[in-house]
Amino acid sequence: MKHYFTNNIDLKSELKIIKYNYKGFEFEFISDNGVFSKNKVDYGSKLLLESYLEDVKKEEKVLDVGCGYGYIGLVISKVNKSFVDMIDVNKRALHLSNRNAKKFDLKVNIFESDAYKNIKNNYDSIITNPPIRAGKEKVLEILEGAFKHLYKDGKLYFVIRKDQGALTIKKILEQKCKIELLIKEKGFLVFKAINKEV
Repeated sequence: MKHYFTNNIDLKSELKIIKYNYKGFEFEFISDNGVFSKNKVDYGSKLLLESYLEDVKKEEKVLDVGCGYGYIGLVISKVNKSFVDMIDVNKRALHLSNRNAKKFDLKVNIFESDAYKNIKNNYDSIITNPPIRAGKEKVLEILEGAFKHLYKDGKLYFVIRKDQGALTIKKILEQKCKIELLIKEKGFLVFKAINKEV
């Protein structure tokens, strides 16, 4: 079975529209087969994004890791007027993110990167709903690797379900950063980890 974190060039395109509203900001995202949560806004991603927007109400330099069709990064760009880099390994997801960015007239930087392989910059915040089905090793590569690309006191925001190892991952990250639980809802846990490294 092919997953959303792979490229399946044989998959038939079937465009869909996903609607989302945040405090008067209205979005209609173009989605398609072969991307994460293709039919609706994923509940964990919604919880993650809205927790971030409650925590950060200002313009920042942000990296969206595993951007999919662009839901998280584009909303942050629009609502907070932030400068957002958006990355994914899935070429169809990147194509959709670019289409949605143009549709909303947002100046974001969207490009291919497997975790941080093509990342040269540092950020105020990194945000991700990591691809659990890619395996624990990939998830930890994304979460632990974030600290090399955050400014001092920069923040990593992420969401994981409790039954997918959220508390184990929290313990691993606590060895290198201050981490706090922002919200727990319907089995999803949203964390903020603060970079203390220089």
